[in-house]
Amino acid sequence: MTTIPSALSRLGLVLNVLFALTLTACAGSEGFDLAALQNSDINNFRAPSGATLSTGQPTTAQLDLAARAGVKHVINLRTAGEEVTFNEAEVVESLGMRYYSIPVSGGGGINADNASALSRILADIDGEPVIIHCATGNRVGGLMAFTALADGASIDEAMAEGERWGMTSERLQGMVRKSLSGI
Repeated sequence: MTTIPSALSRLGLVLNVLFALTLTACAGSEGFDLAALQNSDINNFRAPSGATLSTGQPTTAQLDLAARAGVKHVINLRTAGEEVTFNEAEVVESLGMRYYSIPVSGGGGINADNASALSRILADIDGEPVIIHCATGNRVGGLMAFTALADGASIDEAMAEGERWGMTSERLQGMVRKSLSGI
């Protein structure tokens, strides 16, 4: 059983890590217009950490707005087999942003390896504005839950972090909690 002081200590650690990430994100986000994106109707739009954003699938018009708002990178968690009506990599790169792909196949693809791949990309872009997306934002939240657990959060804290990043599906939450419990 976790005692309240140790749970608070872990929560404090998670909050300190998130604060440091926010400071880093803000440092690399000069010229970034978050307000323009908040008003864009992007599905499940979240701004949980400075200029590191979580969303569902953006449209070409929303990607254009993101580029004009100062987003420098787009990380797509969708797999090649998922239906999209445009070539996202081509659109993103034509708008001057850098495109990354981490194919996360459903709940089974939400795992420590994919969370680590995402963390490496985020470290490499060093706080520059980025959109991380899948179809709905749920997989983004799932990977962030794995990242939080790896950073010392409890399972409950990791799940809360995943929800903050966009994991809203109860079915997926159950799968992620089970996966986190098995680590």
